Amino acid sequence: MHLLYSAGLLLALMLAAPWYLAAAKRRAGLGEKLGRVPARLGGQSAARCIWVHAVSVGEVLAVSRLIPLLREQTGRRVVVSTTTVTGQRLARVKFGEEHVFYFPFDFAFATKAYFRALRPELVVLSESEFWPNLLRLAREHGARVAVVNARISDRSLPRYLRLRFLWRRILGDIELFLAQTQQDAERLRMIGVDAARVHVSGNLKFDVVASRDLPVLQQIVARIPRGTDVIVAGSTAEGEESLVTDAFRRVRERRPDALLILAPRHPERFAAVAELVKQAGLQLWRRSEIQEQGELRGGVLLLDSIGELAAIYSLATIAFVGGSLVPRGGHNILEAAQHGVPIVIGPHTENFREVVEAFERAGAVRIVTPNEVTSGLLRLLDSPAERQALGSHALEQFRAQAGATARTLEYLTRLLPNCEQASVATAIEAAR
Repeated sequence: MHLLYSAGLLLALMLAAPWYLAAAKRRAGLGEKLGRVPARLGGQSAARCIWVHAVSVGEVLAVSRLIPLLREQTGRRVVVSTTTVTGQRLARVKFGEEHVFYFPFDFAFATKAYFRALRPELVVLSESEFWPNLLRLAREHGARVAVVNARISDRSLPRYLRLRFLWRRILGDIELFLAQTQQDAERLRMIGVDAARVHVSGNLKFDVVASRDLPVLQQIVARIPRGTDVIVAGSTAEGEESLVTDAFRRVRERRPDALLILAPRHPERFAAVAELVKQAGLQLWRRSEIQEQGELRGGVLLLDSIGELAAIYSLATIAFVGGSLVPRGGHNILEAAQHGVPIVIGPHTENFREVVEAFERAGAVRIVTPNEVTSGLLRLLDSPAERQALGSHALEQFRAQAGATARTLEYLTRLLPNCEQASVATAIEAAR
C-alpha cells in the first residue's frame, strides 16, 4: 500500500511541478521539503526531541502556548515544522528559527532524513495531518504519535468514509487523538479510529491570548482619533471584500469618520484587495507603511501583515470575521471574542459549527446574510448597549471554554518516559 501511495504522490508532484515552481513563494524551503535537513537545526543531537507539526498560521497560533509548556514540563527540545511560508515566518518568530523547519514531502527518503537527524520520541500533529509515510516511519523509528486539536470537517468526512478501510490501517499508527469537540471525536471513530484512543480535550485556540504589546498596535492607536468607530474585518475571502467595502461606504454616509481595518485571509491577495478599495473610491492606507501615515479616519487600513490580526481585533468597535459570507466554512471567531468585542459573521460557519452554535445560544454573536451586512453594522453602531452585551457574552464564552492546553499537555506527557507528572495547572500559570 505504501509503495502505491508513494508512486501516486510522486506522479502528483511531477504533474504539479510547473505550477509549484512558477512562484518563488511556492519554491520556498524546497530543499527542506525534499529532505535536506537545515544546518540551523544543529544536526543530530544526543538527546531526543518532540516534533510538532503545525501547517500554517492558524495551527502555529493554536500550539503557541502548548510548545513552551511542553519544553518546560518535559525538559525536552521541541522542534516545529510548517507547510506554508506564512506559517514558517510566524513559527520562527515565536519559537526561534533554530527550532523550525519546513515539513518534508511525504516521501520515505525525505521524511526519513528528519527522523534520523532529530530522533524524535514523540511526533505531535495538529488537526488532521494524517500522512501515511510519516506515520509508518514514526513507528519504525520508535516515535509515538499524537494528534492534537483534531477535527474532521464536513467537507473531508465523506472522503474519509469512502476509504474507511484504508484509513483504519493508516491511523492505527497514531496512539492518541485529542479532538476539539464531541462531534470530531465521533467522526474519528466513524472513520475507523479505536474509541479507546480518542479523547475530547477542547479547542487549543480558546487558550491563545493575543499580545497587546505589539508595536504596530500602538502605532495604529496613536493615529486613530478618539471616538472613531472602528470596524475590523478579519480573514476575509475573495468575494467578501466587495460586500464589506460596499457596506462600509454606506456606513460612512452616516458616520463619515469611521475606519475600516481590512485583513484578507491570504497574503497573495493584498494587492488585489488594495486595488478593490481604491476602485470603491475609499481612502486607502497600508499597515506596512504605517509609520508614514497620518490620522486614520474615514477610510480603509489594509492589514497587509501576518500574525497581527488577533491583537488588532482589540481596536474594534465591531468585528466581522470572514470566510462566512461566502461558502468557505468561516474562520476563527475566538480571536475577536477574547477582547470582548461584538462579533458579526455570515451564515457559512461549518468549520467552527459547535463554537458558533455555543456563541449563538449565549447571545454572543450576530449572524447576517450578505444583504444584511450594512443594516447589521448600522444597528450595532447605533446601539451601544447592544454592542456591550454582545461583546460581554462573547468574552464569557471564550473564558468558559478555556483549558484545552492544560488537558492536551497532561495527555502528551503521559506518552513520554521519565516525565514527571507535575501539576499541569501550575506549569501553565508559571508560563503566563
